Amino acid sequence: MQTPTKLTHFSHGAGCGCKIAPDNLSQLLRSELSAPPPGKLLVGNRHSDDAAVYDLGDGRGIISTTDFFTPIVDDPFDFGRIAAANALSDIYAMGGTPMMAIAIFGWPIDKLPLEIGRQVIEGGRDTCHRAGIHLAGGHSIDTQEPIFGLAASGSVALEHLKQNSTAEVGDSLYLTKPIGVGILTTAEKRGLLADQHRHLAVDSMLKLNDIGVRLASISGVTAMTDVTGFGVLGHLLEVCRGSGVAARLNMRALPVLDDCVHEYRERGAVPGGSARNWRSYGAAVTGANAADQQLLCDPQTSGGLLIAVRPEARDSVVAMLDSAGCGVQPIGELLAQDAAGARIEVVHQ
Repeated sequence: MQTPTKLTHFSHGAGCGCKIAPDNLSQLLRSELSAPPPGKLLVGNRHSDDAAVYDLGDGRGIISTTDFFTPIVDDPFDFGRIAAANALSDIYAMGGTPMMAIAIFGWPIDKLPLEIGRQVIEGGRDTCHRAGIHLAGGHSIDTQEPIFGLAASGSVALEHLKQNSTAEVGDSLYLTKPIGVGILTTAEKRGLLADQHRHLAVDSMLKLNDIGVRLASISGVTAMTDVTGFGVLGHLLEVCRGSGVAARLNMRALPVLDDCVHEYRERGAVPGGSARNWRSYGAAVTGANAADQQLLCDPQTSGGLLIAVRPEARDSVVAMLDSAGCGVQPIGELLAQDAAGARIEVVHQ
């Protein structure tokens, strides 16, 4: 009997855990060129938003994004499905509806059979169909590691557009998916993951963040972003910096996929990306112990939406989250900045 191919053995990283660390990314994006006038570009990369938005001039905007990575699971079909869900999440995080996608595909032709690559693409097509769109084409190259993702387009009514830089002091924070994906996938890559836990991360990563479209219709939702490779802390810090606020985050309220996440973390199944994340922004965080750091910096692939909500909109948001099977307990709140600027206080209440 032929041994199944383990795609993760061909990957130096795992999913969004292979993202370039935030401090390195800032250095890469620094430019000395003068930017052209923004024109109809409503959202660019000024505040590290999830996607770019172009104003069509009729009350609608076009959302454009791309996301791709190396294998996070061994099953090729699931790899394709997860990578596509992760890419489309950027559109949902802006309050938009996907329109179409094209594939970004890299394959080590001399190392892996083409049939396995076809299954990856088919998985991406499956997720696109679940989202109601076509995988309309793409581009492929011969690479040393398998790579898959999407360049996707979406549309949004500009009155419902959500960004990560528009949160307000007094907002409550909600997270639509539990965390722990990076720890569980690292445990699987190291041969530690028990059979009864194999579905936990995959089921979460496959879930579309399409609730973002409905949440965006609530005016009291001031900001949204999706939690991916920089972990909860990194993406919350982007919200704080872009919005000119600070945050208090309650570890006791933070949803985790399962209690086994803590067990695998204690056994050393911590992604390398967690340490890189903490190195990048740990100086802006207070009150976090070593365990907190590893959980809050855990790179999430196809993670949940982080939502900032005004007090008057909490009931509507909670009802919507509950109907979608999401967590309904606030995980923190946004505060006024002091002289220290954009900071996150971690508490255990």
